[in-house]
Amino acid sequence: MQDAKTKKAMLSQPMAGKTEDEITATRDAAIEALTAMGYEVINTRFTDEWYSKEAMDERGVVNIPLCFMAKSLEAMCNCYAAYFCNGWETTRGCRIEHEVAKAYGVEIIYA
Repeated sequence: MQDAKTKKAMLSQPMAGKTEDEITATRDAAIEALTAMGYEVINTRFTDEWYSKEAMDERGVVNIPLCFMAKSLEAMCNCYAAYFCNGWETTRGCRIEHEVAKAYGVEIIYA
């Protein structure tokens, strides 16, 4: 069981136009940085079957990007901090996450 005082953080990472290798490398570096700062990183990369296009279609999800945003914001409620990877300001989702973090007092950490 984890210590209830373990600080958790999430990543806000641009992915559009990136290769899987680029996404993974950026994510790994961010996780390493946050871990070194004593944070437990909450997974906000939703890749299990529940989030496949087919499963979302079956559930009637009309706006898939909005579904991912909603899950990301839900994850943020468990976090003390949000880590913004380089280029965050160029993507809609990251900018929304940034505004939410500011509005709700979540610590903001920049790469």
